[in-house]
Amino acid sequence: MIVSECMSRDVRVCSPDDTIRQAAAAMRGIDAGLLPVGENDRLVGMITDRDIALRAVADGKGNDTPIRDVMTLDVQYCFEDDDLDDAALKMSDLQVRRLPVLDRDKRLVGIVSLGDISKSGDGRAEVALGGISRYGGEHRT
Repeated sequence: MIVSECMSRDVRVCSPDDTIRQAAAAMRGIDAGLLPVGENDRLVGMITDRDIALRAVADGKGNDTPIRDVMTLDVQYCFEDDDLDDAALKMSDLQVRRLPVLDRDKRLVGIVSLGDISKSGDGRAEVALGGISRYGGEHRT
């Protein structure tokens, strides 16, 4: 099975110039803890509820802080035509529950989540969850 067969295609993208308040409201609206950050038709980062808590709130930054000041820049992703087993292993290695999915032109086309993988059967989700759940040490910002 390939990633495009189980990924979510309906993805909300925010701008690096949006505020963390706007990002948090968007996350609440779609019941998600992560938003891709796009600029000029390219994926330039990711903002998570954890980024907001640890890189903004914990450091005393205000609600009007631009996303670009706290987003994760090192975006890990997979391609829509990647094998789902490879995506699950990557999620395990990176200890993440979601990966942005790009086409071969490196345009965002979706997100694959642990939940998406679990619906595919065949034990792929257990492989990913095993790595995701291991203790990762102190948070690195």
